[in-house]
This record gives sequence, C-alpha cells and structure tokens, in this order.
Amino acid sequence: MRSAVVVGAGLGGMAVAGVLARSGWQVTLLERADRVRPEATAVVLWPNGVRALRALGLGDGLDAIATPLPDGGVRRPDGHWLVQARSTPAERMPVVVHREDLHDALIAGLGDRVELRTGVSVRTVRAASGERPAVGDGRHTYEADLVVAADGTDSEIRRQLAPETSVVSSGCASWRAVIPWYRAPQLPDDQPLQGETLGAGYRFLAASLGERGNAGASRRGGVYWVATAAGAPRPEPPEVQLALLKRWFAGWPAPIGTLLDATDPDDVVQQEIRELRPLPKAYGFPAGPGGVVLLGDAAHAMPPHLGQGACLAFEDAATLAGLLRESRLPDAVTAYDRLRRPRAATMVRQTRRMSAVLQARGRLALRARDAALGTISPRLRNTAAAAAAAWQPPS
Repeated sequence: MRSAVVVGAGLGGMAVAGVLARSGWQVTLLERADRVRPEATAVVLWPNGVRALRALGLGDGLDAIATPLPDGGVRRPDGHWLVQARSTPAERMPVVVHREDLHDALIAGLGDRVELRTGVSVRTVRAASGERPAVGDGRHTYEADLVVAADGTDSEIRRQLAPETSVVSSGCASWRAVIPWYRAPQLPDDQPLQGETLGAGYRFLAASLGERGNAGASRRGGVYWVATAAGAPRPEPPEVQLALLKRWFAGWPAPIGTLLDATDPDDVVQQEIRELRPLPKAYGFPAGPGGVVLLGDAAHAMPPHLGQGACLAFEDAATLAGLLRESRLPDAVTAYDRLRRPRAATMVRQTRRMSAVLQARGRLALRARDAALGTISPRLRNTAAAAAAAWQPPS
C-alpha cells in the first residue's frame, strides 16, 4: 500500500488527504495547531474550484452548501456606479460557501485511512534522491512514499526546498465576518446586498449565504462581508477594530453601515494579506521512490482580489490525484511540477494586475481608475475568469 504524509490540515491539505485515502493510500495528516478548527467566515469558489471539487469526488456535498454569487457591480463610496451589475452565465458564476460547512464536507471525506495528528510542527524535510521522503518535528520522523506540503504561506517545507522565495506583505489587511441570519438585518429591496464598493485604498464586498430561513441542517446561512484597507494589520482588540471599520466606512452606500452595525466583534476575523515573491522555481521534488510536492498557499500564496486561493489549492489536489492514478509516483511528481507552475504563474499575474487597479490611491490615480474602471475591470475580470474556466482536471 502506498503511503503519504500531508502537512497542513487546511482546505487543500484535507482535500488531498481525503482523495488519496479514497484511492487506497495510507495517509498521515499532520497539523501544527492543537485542534483542526475552521474560521467562521466564508470562501468564494469560482468555476475552476467547483470543477476541482467535483474531480475530487466532493461535488454532491458542495451542491448542498453552496450559494450562487451573481455579479453585483462596483460602486464608489458616494454611491456612483462604476460598473453596473451584469448577468453572468451559470457556468461562469462563482459560488460562496461557509467555511465551516466546507470544512465539515472535507472532514467527512477523509474516511478511516487518514491518521490525523495535531500539535505537530514540522521543522525538517528530507528530499534526497536515494532516500524516502520524510519530515520531522524534532521528536519524530514521518516517512512516506509522498510528502505533500500544504502548510500554508509560512511553509517550513517550502522555506527549505525553495529558499529563493520570500513571503512579503501585499500592503493591505482584510477583515471578514459572517452575520448569522438570526442577527442579519432585513434590507429594503432598493439596497443591493451583493456587490463591491471601492474607495481610496478601501474596499468592501458583501454576499448572501443562501436565503433567509432556508438554511438546512447541512448549511450555515447569513450575510458574508469582506473589508480591505491599505496598511498593516491593526493590533487593537476586536471591539476597537470593528469601531475603526465603522469609522472608515462611514457614509459609504447602504447597506455597508447596516451590516457593520449588525456585526459582533467576535464575528470579525482580521488577516494580513501576504504573497510569495518570486514564486518557487519548482513545485515538485523527486526523492527516492516518490517525492515532495508543494500545494496551496505553500506553493502560490497571493492576494485574494480574484478569489483564487482556495480554487488553486483544490486544483492542485485534483491534479495530483489524477496524475497519481495514471503515472508512476516519481513521474507524477515531475508532471505535477510541469503542470502547476505555469498555471499558478498565470493566475498570480492576473491577480497582480487586478491589485494595481483596486489599490489605486491619490486624486489623479483615483480619477484615472474611476474613468477607466468600466472598461478595465470587466476586461481584467473576463480575462481572469476565462483563464480560471479553462482549467480541466487531468484525464
């Protein structure tokens, strides 16, 4: 029986651990935290991410928890429409999923061939040509035919295997929250919920997680919002951070103020937005009978402006699983590297182009952005959507 060690029990790590276990592998899943617990926020999945989850055998569970996310348009803080909402074909429309629902679906997909070990901080990695790949935490060494580094932006495995790559700040921070339906405000018909508002270094997005009153046992409903602001993360407690958000977004078009007023401090999750520069020169490292691969943010952490972080992680997992079904293990590691590096580079390039548009600051830059946004933003989004939609799992 082939064996794998997956480092990191985030979305990508659980997805790849589950699909390998369902394919007959013996899998050890290592997580540095003492508990595997998701954030009480949400994640947007574009068609490529949905297609990847279906390739991983998780499509039925996704259908029960996902909500379509129509195009809501883009406004300025004064309410002026920069980009009007447009009709999006169903096959190109993203969906939004509560992270806890998605986490539950991934946990259910692990099965009984996955041994989950928490409180394990990987410190060393072995990827020599004549030895089985392995990782260690200073007390134990975990050997396997394959090691999957899904240990996030601060991956220790990537740091050792791809030292040319650095983690850098993207120059902004984000705040996310889900307001459960029992606290969510009832909005008038003339206040659009879905949509995006752009200011000078500030951005606010909101979306509905299903319909009020229709959240079943398998779905957590509510209103999901994301706020982004230029600068470093705030050190203050959540109560002060929420007060700052209310001050920063005061006077912005409804229902932004209403949503912030309905948010509890404990709902808010702050995150510094960071990325990898440059991207690693390799995502696959053959070793002994198999090798080590980088997956998810460990391979291609990027700003969330196009919502592709989780999608690419699921693509990574589906690509690796497909290659392992069709190829010998060392060849699959090499093929994974060959397929995933150009794919990640394409999506990172599209994300950075959108970042330049969204993070414009200064009077002249804002005027130029607003004047051109109706043309530039849809074109960039269409290009990114086309690039995302073009992905197919390996046959």
